[in-house]
Amino acid sequence: MTLVLHVLSHLAFLSTAILLASTVPAGLLGDVKETVLVLGFLGMWRYSWAAINFTRAVIFRRFTYPRRKARAQARYDQKTVDAHAFFLVTSYMIESSVTVPVYRSIFTAAANASNGATIVASVVDGADARLIQQIYASMPMSMASVNLVVDRIPGTGKRDALAKSLNLIARQCPTQNDIVVFVDGDSCVPEDIVAQSAPFFTNPKIGALTTDEDVEIPTPGLFRDWFKLRFDQRQVMMCSMGLSNRVLTLTGRMSIFRADLATTPDFVNSVQADYIDHWRLGRVNFLTGDDKSTWFWLMKNGYQMAYLPDVASSSMETQPKPKFFASATVLMVRWFGNMLRTNGRALELPASHIGYFTWWSILDQRISMWTTLAGPLCMIIAAIFYDPMIVPIYISWVMATRYVFCTGICLFRGHSFPIVYPFLLYFGQLFGALVKSYVAFRLDRQKWTRQTTASGTPTRQTLGKRINSAGSAYLHLLAMGWLTVGVLYLTGIV
Repeated sequence: MTLVLHVLSHLAFLSTAILLASTVPAGLLGDVKETVLVLGFLGMWRYSWAAINFTRAVIFRRFTYPRRKARAQARYDQKTVDAHAFFLVTSYMIESSVTVPVYRSIFTAAANASNGATIVASVVDGADARLIQQIYASMPMSMASVNLVVDRIPGTGKRDALAKSLNLIARQCPTQNDIVVFVDGDSCVPEDIVAQSAPFFTNPKIGALTTDEDVEIPTPGLFRDWFKLRFDQRQVMMCSMGLSNRVLTLTGRMSIFRADLATTPDFVNSVQADYIDHWRLGRVNFLTGDDKSTWFWLMKNGYQMAYLPDVASSSMETQPKPKFFASATVLMVRWFGNMLRTNGRALELPASHIGYFTWWSILDQRISMWTTLAGPLCMIIAAIFYDPMIVPIYISWVMATRYVFCTGICLFRGHSFPIVYPFLLYFGQLFGALVKSYVAFRLDRQKWTRQTTASGTPTRQTLGKRINSAGSAYLHLLAMGWLTVGVLYLTGIV
């Protein structure tokens, strides 16, 4: 019965798209040829870029990655000493129902490390410290080769916690043969993560790597579907970037670093006290986005960052707000703020230094928000000044193209998709572009999802903060105005 409903929902979706297209009167597209040309140009740009990334992802997953993995394993097998694994785990206000399976997975992975492991658990609450020690003592396998260090710290933020834990690891003098696994306190790691990741560091150019991600959200609904779609999209994009051995982010949930790099004072300082100097906002100290700081440090220093598509961590995600829209907004503001605060300075690096495709991909992150907004804006203007019947054909086009995108993304993953995916994909693209444009002019606005710690939005603003806020609103409005003027010109209205 479920399969029948699944098929019927897809047939209804496609039938609706066809019916909407059939309502368009003959000759309409000729009457709005300027609009069609603009939408066609934007579509060709975005769809060709998607096709390039999809093709690169297939090449990487099917051909390049298996060969790289085999060569890395062959080099590792020739080594006389295996990697010692350091696990750096940060936990803050996480329920015990999450902490227990997460630390069991970490202890299991540590016990499986062939050359032993050290776990540094950074916690704020004493109850968390006691629970972690109880889990360690109750593990069914021998933990003789695993050293547990529970580091109780004040709740001054994740960056301080990471820096202190890295300094603790540095005192053990790790070598270039060792690895540090950064793990969030709500993410389960694969039990063979050390065996799967350590061989790649036999390539001296590799400074870090990240893996595929799965998500566990117990409550069905839009939030879970949206997250699963995001991770499906992530797999395609990460595989595309993996072909160049330079991913665009080192995921904070779980990433692995070469230990001698992760414990250098400059690296630790970049984690603890990263910032940018903005021409209008002044110095913006980074509160969130530690994974972007580590990524930029490695990129700046010429190291490559690999992707393991056949290894996956599993994060236990909770919806931050009662409603889907509010939850998506909170998360997008944090994610895109981290991205935009870092990719501006990444673009200042020479393209020859970081790779031409990587450099263009970073630039595209900044351009795509405006091209995404230009499409529906063009449709609205054409509907107002030419013919409102342009709306149904535009909706039909969006439905058809997003259905094709979702089909390609999920075929890459090897599963089908619920019919809500095309709507969520367009929501993520359009509303995500609006959020990006908002954040682009407010790079000082930062807030953790769980913590109350925030920056850029004090309760009582000083005069300088008020001026900055007014300037941000003015420049955002000005940019949207110029975008509208550009669309009006291209569609022949002015």
